[in-house]
Parts: sequence; C-alpha cells; structure tokens
Amino acid sequence: MNNVKNDGIYDARKLGVPKTLLLGLQHMFAMFGATVLVPILTGLSISTTLLFAGLGTLFFHLVTKRKVPAFLGSSFAFLGGYAAIAPLQDAAGNVLDNSALLPYACVGVAFSGLLYFVLAALIKAFGAKRVMKFCPPIVTGPIIIAIGLTLSQSAIDNCSACWWVAIIAILAVIACNIFGKGMIKIIPILIGVIVSYAAAAIAGKVDFTAIKEAAWFGLPVHKSATVFSIFGANFNASTFVTSIITIMPIALATIVEHIGDISAISSTTGRNYIKDPGLHRTLVGDGAATIFASLFGAPANTTYGENTGVLSLSKVYDPLVIELAAIFAILFSFCPKFAAVISSMPAATVGGISLVLYGMISAVGVRNIVESKVDFSKTRNVLIAALILVLSIGIKYSAAGAISFTVGKVTISLSGLAVGALVGIIFNAILPGKDYNFNEETSLADEETK
Repeated sequence: MNNVKNDGIYDARKLGVPKTLLLGLQHMFAMFGATVLVPILTGLSISTTLLFAGLGTLFFHLVTKRKVPAFLGSSFAFLGGYAAIAPLQDAAGNVLDNSALLPYACVGVAFSGLLYFVLAALIKAFGAKRVMKFCPPIVTGPIIIAIGLTLSQSAIDNCSACWWVAIIAILAVIACNIFGKGMIKIIPILIGVIVSYAAAAIAGKVDFTAIKEAAWFGLPVHKSATVFSIFGANFNASTFVTSIITIMPIALATIVEHIGDISAISSTTGRNYIKDPGLHRTLVGDGAATIFASLFGAPANTTYGENTGVLSLSKVYDPLVIELAAIFAILFSFCPKFAAVISSMPAATVGGISLVLYGMISAVGVRNIVESKVDFSKTRNVLIAALILVLSIGIKYSAAGAISFTVGKVTISLSGLAVGALVGIIFNAILPGKDYNFNEETSLADEETK
C-alpha cells in the first residue's frame, strides 16, 4: 500500500521515533487548552479530565480498529447541563461549592452516552446509508464550516488578552508551515506554542507561582468525585432522575456533531471512515468514552476539531501519533506540575493557535463541498447551506446563545450548531431534487488499495 496520498503521510514510523514523538506532543498541546477549559468552567478535576481524555482516545482507537486519527477531548455541548444540575455560581455571580452535585450531573452525561449505542445498533442493523442519505456533502460541508466559525469567538477573545503574543503564535505557525522544511513543516503548532509562550515569559506575562507550588506527582482520580460516591445515606433520588432527564437530550446534538466531525476527518485525510471502519464503530467508541469518563468524574468526551486542524496542517494522518498524544495525556495527568505549566500558558498563545486551527476546520468544510462537486446552481442546495450556516452561527452569537423550550418541567436547550444541523437534515430529506447517492460513493481507502 502506498502510504502517501495527496501529499499525506499515513505511516509516521517512516519519520523515525523522535519525530513521531514530537508529532504526538503537538497533538496533545493542540487539544490541551480546550480540554482543560471544561473542568475549569464546571469544577471538575483537570487531572481526571486529562486521564480520561487519554484513556477514552485509546479505547476509541481500539474500537475503530486503529484506523481513525481522532482525539477525544472534553465536550463543550454539556456545559449547560452541568450548569443546570451543579452550578458553579449563583445568580449574583457568587462562587458555589458544587462538589456534592457534580457526580449527579455526571450521571446524566453517562446516560447520554447510551444514545450513541442505540444509534450505532441501528446503523449496524440497517447500514450507514440509512443515516448518511440524510447527511450528504450539502449538509455535512456547511456543518463543518459552521463548527470552525462557531468556535471563532473563543479564539478572538483569547487573542484579545494580548494581541502581540497571539500574532507571534500565528506568524510562527504560518512561517513553519509555508517556509519550513522537513520536521519543522510538520510540527508548526508545537513550535508556535513554544515560541509564543517563551516571548510572553520574557515579557513577564507568565505567572510561575502555581508551577512552583504544584507537586510532581498526584493521583488524578478522587473517590469523592466519582458517580459511585452519591450512593449512600445522602442519596437524592430526585436529583438523580432530574439530571438524566435534563442532560440526556443533549446527546442528540452531540451525535449530529460527531457525524460532522468524522466527515471532517474523512475529508482531511482522504479516507472514508464512515464506511471503514464504519460510523457504528466511531459512535460506540465516542459513547463508551463518554460513559467511562463521566462515571469517574471527568467531562463528556467528543472528537476534537483542534486535532483535525493539526492533521490538515501537518499532513501526517497516522492514528499512531494521536495514540501517542493520548499516552502523553495519561502520563501528565499524574503530574500536577505539568498541568500547572499548561494552565499558566497565556490566553493569547492559546488564542493565536486556536485562530489558525478553527479556520482550518472551516476550510476543510469548504474543501468537502468543492471536492464533492455540490451543484449550487440548484436552489435547494443554496437554501440548505444558507439555513445551516445562518442558524448555526446566528444562534451561537445571539443574546440567548441557544434555542430553549420546555417539555413538562424540563427545559431543553439546543445549540446553534445542533439547530442548524437538524434543520439542514430535515430540509435535505423533504426538498425534491436530491443529487447525491451514498451507495455510489467509493471509499477513498478502498481506492488506495486497488
């Protein structure tokens, strides 16, 4: 088998051990900022989050036969669910001790993961074509574009903390990717992080106090933070049931995002992972990782767009480098001092790197549409793309930030991306003039073996 297709490298071992390890570190740094932000916003443990991001990624790779180069990091989709069950602040903005309620919120997230298994079973029984006929390129392309654009605000907000630090990160990434040769061209994100971090440190914009005080070794999981800690004399059945009813519907949105992410990774690498190893396998891997993480007090996991951006820039598509990133995350989860080092990284450095990566995600969506030869002379296709983009981005940046509705006594909030994806899927299904047939699509992975 030819390991290079479209200038991509599918076997990282040819690069040698040192370079492969650097690629793994690059992927870990790419996911780190967003992954640790979720525990910061919810009160969950950063070390536990790192541990189960790594374990969840390795399990995902096992389930998907080590074919899909995806990293599973913390999902932002469930933030509203955590806030509803275990708020970190009250209405006046005062910080609350939500440690007793967080395990209940994790119960709801764990049950959400079961929906992945339900859909995976249906796909296994009836075939991916039954699902993918509702998700042709005219739907998945704009969704991928929207994923990058809806993340853009966080990148700009972080850049705003210190624009010159962010610009250094951006310029370093661009210079390495455009003018770099050999390994320099392959690890632009890692170099961008190091150069920008160093510049900020020299300028006195990095506080090293937490790094000095942090221990070198510490256990990442504490029994009191796991779901199992709620079962006892103080068990609250009402909160238990409420968390499930409140949080479980969020999985409907994350499943749609999962399909979009797998489509983005497929488009980036030139291999059809929806066919091989199969969407049912990626769903099982994602769902199981979410359940496992939640039971032990870590956030829900999801396939990470940041790492898709790294794949696009480095053009190294071997799942091995992602597995190395997962192993690094597991090892560093036992080192509070390392977590402190990363936590001290200037927001502007994270912003500069994120700005490039989020833009790359949207660019992958554009490429998905172009390479699939979507016919925009057809009004139906224009309407579907328009609805997905405007709803996804417009709702995200609206005052409410989501569309909420009440069913009985439960309030359900759908993100802009979830609404845009659902509307796009529905309109693609009901509007006449479909010009895409999943059955006729040939897997690029199959083409490569011919």
